[in-house]
Amino acid sequence: MNNPQVSDILAVVQTYLDGLYEGDTAKIRLAFHPASSLFAAIDNKLVNVPREDWCRMIESRPSPKANGQSREYDRILSVDITGPNTAMVKVNCAITPRFFTDYLSLIKLDGRWQVINKTYTAEPLPA
Repeated sequence: MNNPQVSDILAVVQTYLDGLYEGDTAKIRLAFHPASSLFAAIDNKLVNVPREDWCRMIESRPSPKANGQSREYDRILSVDITGPNTAMVKVNCAITPRFFTDYLSLIKLDGRWQVINKTYTAEPLPA
């Protein structure tokens, strides 16, 4: 059975993964709500990076695509739709030298799904 909600959510997540791989912040901004932030626990401290700060970081570094990195680690692991306007998606991706697991919280506003929060962890890329 084809679920339009799942298809729409997967399209947003793919836009995010493509934007990250290509270093295309227009795609990141399309996938992420303007009020969104990224969160992580690094060295036992909470890190909170607003979307625009993150976009500036992406723009300041060579993209994985420009570095010739493969996309072998890009995976959508799960999609959990918890209502008509909320969902959670778990993904893996990599930006050398790190391997990421992201938990993307999505909301549907004005008929469009967007990431409102990204909580992530990073580890060294598997050998």
